[in-house]
Amino acid sequence: MLKHLNPPTVPPPAGRYSQVVEIPPNARWVFLAGQVGARIDGSTVEGFEAQCEQAWRNLEAALEAAQMGFRDVVRLNYYLVDPAHVPIARAVRDRFIEDPAPAATLVIVKALASPAWLFELEAVAAKH
Repeated sequence: MLKHLNPPTVPPPAGRYSQVVEIPPNARWVFLAGQVGARIDGSTVEGFEAQCEQAWRNLEAALEAAQMGFRDVVRLNYYLVDPAHVPIARAVRDRFIEDPAPAATLVIVKALASPAWLFELEAVAAKH
C-alpha cells in the first residue's frame, strides 16, 4: 500500500497532490512514457481540454496494460505550453485522480515534440 504524506515541515501542496509518496518494499514499479492528446490512429484531437482528456485516457490504457490503475500512480509530471490552461488541466485531472493524490509536478514549456500537442502527461506507478 502506498503511503501519502504532506509533512508539516514543508510548505503545503499548492494544488491537489501529495508532497511525498512512499512505496512499500518489494513493490512492482512501472514507468509510463509521456502521453499526449493523440488517438490510437496517431491523429491529434482538437482543443486543449480534449487533448487533456485523451492523454488521461491513454495513460489509463497504459496502466491497464501493466495491470495497474490510477490508485497505483506514485508520481505525475504535466507539461503545458500555455499557463492559461492550468485550471483546465487541473479540472480534467480531478476527473481521473482520487484522493490521496500522487506526487506531481506541473511545468510550462515552450513546445512539445509536435506543434499540435498542447499537453503531455507522464507517470510512475507502483503496486505491491
